[in-house]
Formats: sequence, C-alpha cells, structure tokens
Amino acid sequence: MTNPIKYKDAGVDIDAANIATERIKKLARTTFNENVLSEIGGFGGMFNATFADTREPVLVASCDGVGTKLKVAFATGVHNTIGYDLVAHCVNDILVQGAKPLFFLDYIAAGKLNPNVIEQIVQGLTLGCRESNCALLGGETAEMPGLYADGEYDIAGFIVGVVDRRKVINGSRVTAGDLVIGLPSVGLHTNGYSLARKLFFDTAGYKIDQSIPELGCTAAEELLKPHKSYLPALERLVEHEGVIKGLAHITGGGLIENIPRILPTNVDVAINEASWPVLPVFELMRKIGDVPREDMLRTFNLGLGMVVITSPQFLQFVEDQLNYARQEFYIIGEVVDGNRQVRFV
Repeated sequence: MTNPIKYKDAGVDIDAANIATERIKKLARTTFNENVLSEIGGFGGMFNATFADTREPVLVASCDGVGTKLKVAFATGVHNTIGYDLVAHCVNDILVQGAKPLFFLDYIAAGKLNPNVIEQIVQGLTLGCRESNCALLGGETAEMPGLYADGEYDIAGFIVGVVDRRKVINGSRVTAGDLVIGLPSVGLHTNGYSLARKLFFDTAGYKIDQSIPELGCTAAEELLKPHKSYLPALERLVEHEGVIKGLAHITGGGLIENIPRILPTNVDVAINEASWPVLPVFELMRKIGDVPREDMLRTFNLGLGMVVITSPQFLQFVEDQLNYARQEFYIIGEVVDGNRQVRFV
C-alpha cells in the first residue's frame, strides 16, 4: 500500500498561505476608508462608487509590475520597498490622465510562499496605498511550485481611479509654444534594471553590498531606491481644469518614447539636455558599459520621472503650486511644430 499523497507533498502549503493571508488582512485594513464595503478574503472587493463631488465620473484603470528590480530584492532579502514601488508606478500611470486613486489590487506568485516575505511586500503596498489615500481592496497570493525558483516571486498591481470628464488630461490641447517641465526622479524607479544589473554586476563586477564612491551608497541601496509617486506634487494642479495640458510618466522607453504618447500629431517637444542634472547613477552606468546615447535615452529616465506640459500663461501658477508642494522642477523645453517626436537641442 502506498503512502497517501497530500497537496503539501506537491509543494503547496495551504497553512503557510493562510498565515500569509491573515497578515495581509491586518495590513490591508489600515488602507480602508468609508467607501470600502468588504473585507479581505471575499471572492471580490466592493467599493462604493458614489462620487458626490464629481459631475461626470470617468474611471481610469491600469496594471503593471516592477520588472527585474525584483532580482535586487531577491539578492538582498529586502522586500518591503517592492510593494511601494508597484503602487507608486500605478498611481503615476493614472495620474497622467488626471485621475486620483480609489482602490488597488495585487497579485503575488511564488514557487513556495514565505509568510515573512509576503508580509514585507504587503507592508510596502499598504504604505504606498495609505500615502495615496487608496484602499488595498484585495488580491491574490498564489503558490505554484516548479514555476518559480526557490526564493523568487513575481508581483503585479492593478489600480482604479476616478477623474471628472471635464478634467481629463489627454494631451489633445497641446500646441506649439507650450512649455515643458520636468520633475526629478529618485533613481531608476522601476525601469532599465536588466541593463543596470548587467552593467553593475557583470561588467563592473560590483558586489550587491559594495559601497560605490561615485554614488555615495552601496549598489543595493542605489538600485532599491523607491519609485517616486508624483501625486502629492500634482494633485492640486490636476484639479484646476485646463491648467495642465499633458503629463507623461517617464518609464520604459525614457523621454523619447513616453512624451510622444501624449502629443498631437502636428507637434514635437524640443528638450534642452543641459536643463536638468542627470543623476550620478546614469552617468556611472554610461561609463561602465560605454552605453550608446540612444540606448541611455530609450532605457532610463535619466533623472526625470514625470513631464508636465502647460501654456506660458499658467507657468507662474504651476510653479507656485509645485513650490507649495515642495516639489523640485526644471523647465526643460518647449512644444514646437513637428510630427510627434522628441528633439534634443
């Protein structure tokens, strides 16, 4: 007679999953507000869709991941920043259309669930959600043995926000003569990590915990710098109808591929490359690999995480609001006649 085979023998530990879920519940509840009508653990999350202060509400949704930045988390054992990165990235993606977050869902998958690691990830998620007044409404934690290497996992986030239709920002009103403002990034944010890891660890031979004089910190500290959320800097501005004509979140593809996503077909953006300080990490990576300029521009944010387009008549107001929010900024260029491209001058 053969021994009975249990689900745990196949690599799935339901008890560990239940422990993780209980920890998630406690953390997620700290993000709940009066609109949340359900508890974590149900088949679906419920959110009150009454928007008393919005004339014609438009829901804006997005989903994303954090890419191979996860590899740095695996190597360091630091997981509490990854969740924050994910929320900030998703918040920025709907902010560019003028939307403010309502609720967030997460998906975490691993070969073997470690409740302590899951708890760290969700700590970052809840921090990001609380800062954005966004409810962590639910999600999925999946254990799939054989699909992920030991100690590794993947994570994705899903966000829903709302904007009044008359305040939607889509770039359609951008015209020649408008001004382009850049808001600084903290570091790589969540893009370009495959190239960054190759440069840091394969080409330069840095160790993960090695201090790098040019950066003033270790490789791990630099690469785990958080993805900045621009909601605190821009939430007052997006409320003023017509002030901001376009917003571009500078993620994969850099300035040259993200800015055109919000431009009409008859204009270009002309950018002065000397108008903002490029962060030391980007200059170091360029030197390490003799990386071609085109690759740097298409892979990294180069020190700018968000681009704002406004007309000259509103420039002073925009500057005042950014100063009020203590958000550093640079006037990096202007909109000119063209065919939906970015030019560097």
